[in-house]
Amino acid sequence: MRHNLVLAITCLALATVVAAMSSLNVALPAIARETHATQTQLSWIIDAYSLVFASLLLPAGALGDRFGRRRALLTGLVIFGGASAGALVTTSPGTLIGLRALLGVGAALVMPATLSTITTTFPREQRARAVSVWAAVAGASAVVGLLTSGSLLQAWSWRSVFLLNVLLAAVALVGALLFVPESAEADRPALDLTGALLVVVGLGALVYSVIEAPVNGWGSGRTLGGIGGGLLVLGGFVAWELRRRHPLLDPRLFRNKEFAAGSLSIALQFFAFFGYIFVIMQYLQLVRGDSALAAAVSVLPMAVAMVPCSRLSPKLSARFGSRRPWLAGLLLVAGGLATFAQVGRGSSYGLIAVALLLLGAGMGLAMTPATTAITDALPPALQNVGSAMNDLSRELGGALGIAVLGSILSASYRSHLRLPGTPERVVQAAKSSLATAAAMGGPVLDRARTAFVAGMHDALLGGVAAALLAALAAGLLLRRTAPATGVTDDHPEVEVEVEPNPPFQQHV
Repeated sequence: MRHNLVLAITCLALATVVAAMSSLNVALPAIARETHATQTQLSWIIDAYSLVFASLLLPAGALGDRFGRRRALLTGLVIFGGASAGALVTTSPGTLIGLRALLGVGAALVMPATLSTITTTFPREQRARAVSVWAAVAGASAVVGLLTSGSLLQAWSWRSVFLLNVLLAAVALVGALLFVPESAEADRPALDLTGALLVVVGLGALVYSVIEAPVNGWGSGRTLGGIGGGLLVLGGFVAWELRRRHPLLDPRLFRNKEFAAGSLSIALQFFAFFGYIFVIMQYLQLVRGDSALAAAVSVLPMAVAMVPCSRLSPKLSARFGSRRPWLAGLLLVAGGLATFAQVGRGSSYGLIAVALLLLGAGMGLAMTPATTAITDALPPALQNVGSAMNDLSRELGGALGIAVLGSILSASYRSHLRLPGTPERVVQAAKSSLATAAAMGGPVLDRARTAFVAGMHDALLGGVAAALLAALAAGLLLRRTAPATGVTDDHPEVEVEVEPNPPFQQHV
């Protein structure tokens, strides 16, 4: 009974921070009207959260390991709830961007603490089932966030989205205080502050540059310099960590094929997934003309397929080996995106629903074995770092997916939009975004919708490529591993092949 309470509370905390990644997308028009935010400021109201979230996950995970996972969870919930409360009274877009960044700090403490609390609290024979629930919540919460926000906006202002954050964080905080046990390393080495700084600066520069690339241009000196600088700093992080007795993240962990396959798979899955969400919400609202609530309801088939498939995945892994459902899931993701790439302006919702069901089923099947592979590769003392690596792969993949697929969409949209006989000023305004073209109406909007669909197809093919690359990489890395990593009640977990002296044992 206590295990179920711990699972429910940690999943509520997880859902709170994951839903915040997507929930504001449907509220941006209302925010723009009230705060007079520019388009760039609106982009950063969304992106500031993901940037800080991804940059701080590894050091936040290490802090949980050293000073207590429950303590990290509680601290993160307080920061998250407090920043959301501050957003209720702000009217400045700059302040709202700062508060969204602060929300990212809280989320970075919460998310790794939820998974590591599960993996250290549940007995080994029940762990894969609990992880499957966690994975289902992690995947479905983005869709639930869209649906909830769309519902709130029907009756209240955009501030209601932040009020919901406050209420959910408060409930999770009380539950964690009452029922979640503390866990931490018995021996607490000093935090690797230099490593933490390097990973924050490196990831921050990399993610920032990729997010800004659609504005600055992929070939601009600012973009290439930022990406190159970020990669250089991350290279320095790897070199530094190899010399540390107690590293923030030992790069030699990636010698473990399951750990490497899980991290790469999660990153590429969410690259495709969040890029897809970014595209489909615009398509549903600006091309099909759906309301925010109708657009959110339209993507529910994805969650309907994702949750049961995530629960089924451990049973399939126990029977057939983790590799088969894992690869099948990634291929279904690719199939779902390829199906949606066939959707046009006049396509029926039936075709959209098929694509959503394929995508949801694929995410559900692939997420659980990938997540389990990461956590099972590490000893109990490093579970929060493993959880942070899983979350980092997810958030970094999602941020890159939105930036890269969004850039493909934008470039293709501009190249396909032809407005002969139209004043150049109007043409440039229409090419800036479909939303701007929608305000013009008439022939401009009609041609802009056609151009957007063409750009959407190109962007989704990029998502297909990412999913297929994940399947290829996972298939190659898992060729010689043991057949299963998941469990059911009747099938104990099968251990994967590990080196005689795994690298992580050198600093445990």
